[in-house]
Amino acid sequence: MIEEIADSFFRMEIPLPKNPLRSLNSYVIKSKDRHLIIDTGFDLPECFDAMKEGLKRLDVRLEESDFFITHLHSDHAGLVTRLITDTSRVYFNQTEAEFLTNLNVQKELNSFIQMSGLPVEVVDTMIKVRSGYRYDIGTWIGRVIFVKEGDTIRVGDYSFRAIVTPGHTMGHTCLYEAEKKILIAGDHVLYDITPNITCWTDSENRLKEYLLSLDKVKDMDVDLILPGHRSVFTDLKGRIEELKEHHKQRASDVESILEEGALNVAQVASKMKWEIKCDSWESFPPAQKWFATGEAMAHLRYLEDEGRITREKSNGKRLYSLADR
Repeated sequence: MIEEIADSFFRMEIPLPKNPLRSLNSYVIKSKDRHLIIDTGFDLPECFDAMKEGLKRLDVRLEESDFFITHLHSDHAGLVTRLITDTSRVYFNQTEAEFLTNLNVQKELNSFIQMSGLPVEVVDTMIKVRSGYRYDIGTWIGRVIFVKEGDTIRVGDYSFRAIVTPGHTMGHTCLYEAEKKILIAGDHVLYDITPNITCWTDSENRLKEYLLSLDKVKDMDVDLILPGHRSVFTDLKGRIEELKEHHKQRASDVESILEEGALNVAQVASKMKWEIKCDSWESFPPAQKWFATGEAMAHLRYLEDEGRITREKSNGKRLYSLADR
């Protein structure tokens, strides 16, 4: 599906096969000089074919196109490897570019994951997936133009300001068009689903960062929010209040779970409520167990920094308990 958002500004739905998100919103802005494509889809034939067909219908040639990638997740960045040409510029944040090419950080991350309590087969499967994606990224990461807070990207009649919004990922970046009051939100603010907030290192408090990033954009003068998935919407402040309340309730639920006693991260995740069509935690696909455990970890990390829970290490696993009150 192709929808015209504004003058020379289009939304294309790129299918995400076998993924609960169903599709990605890729945005295309046309101009007489260079076009801009924002986010791309997985590096899969179905995504590539949909992108090619959509660009053909819009009369957009890849040789005349540049790319902006909101964040590192493969449903947003994966296909750029196959789309870039010798003339393409790729705008991306430096934080995640360095992360994707830093093997020491990856080793730290993998060690942390192995203390989560996830089954070994899930950990091994997902580490292999992440490793494969990291190496695929090498074909374009060296050609990136780094985008930092406040940088301007101009295309046609549009002038976008970069807004760095860590939380969903460490360097997630939105684009704001002040004159036209448009926010390209990536996965920072979604309308009818909640962005996944995960944490896999001791050096991060990803949920705290996310809540601060929500406050950063809450009072912006915006008439139209263009998310990475599902519906375009208009009430930014209202949706942000809903998201903040969601995570407040999530944190409270985690505390209630820990009333049972000390648990590792995966055990906490298995007792949380998830909107997924599975009969039990055991039937969750590996990827969904991975993301659920990462989100449980984000809330545990947040509660630990708040002094509301404590942790200890036992038999190579992290165990979390309610703090004495």
